Amino acid sequence: MNENEFAAQVQLLRGGLYRTAYLYLGAEADALDAVDEAVYKGLISCKKLREPQYFATWMTRILINECKNELRRRKRTVSVPELPETAAEEFDALPLKDAVFRLPQDLKEPVILRYFSGLTTKETALALEIPQGTAATRLKRALKLLRLDFLEEDVFDEPK
Repeated sequence: MNENEFAAQVQLLRGGLYRTAYLYLGAEADALDAVDEAVYKGLISCKKLREPQYFATWMTRILINECKNELRRRKRTVSVPELPETAAEEFDALPLKDAVFRLPQDLKEPVILRYFSGLTTKETALALEIPQGTAATRLKRALKLLRLDFLEEDVFDEPK
């Protein structure tokens, strides 16, 4: 894969990559930085990609690693309260985002990749480096937990 092909492929994926990073990191600036870093690392290694049909999965895997690196860096620094970012405020208000963030990490990742980044179950499994059956099982468990979470919210929100 040459640099022009790489640029064309990344252009098609940029929205999905940003959504994935934003869901992992929760902040617009951090998501943009992670996408930039992932694109840079992908560009450097694009000649190593053996199967071009898996480009989206390969780039998603690079992005996930960048997001995990950022989360590890955050743990080492003192947390400072962040001001809400205008572009992210609408999504932040959604109860779904909070419910997804409350999921355990092993269930959160497949949900983000499958339903917010638009990967198939097979691509999700490849990106997470787990068997396809495991990815499907984690998705089912996560959806069951999300369903329960929303049912509990509805019960408490009803006027008595």
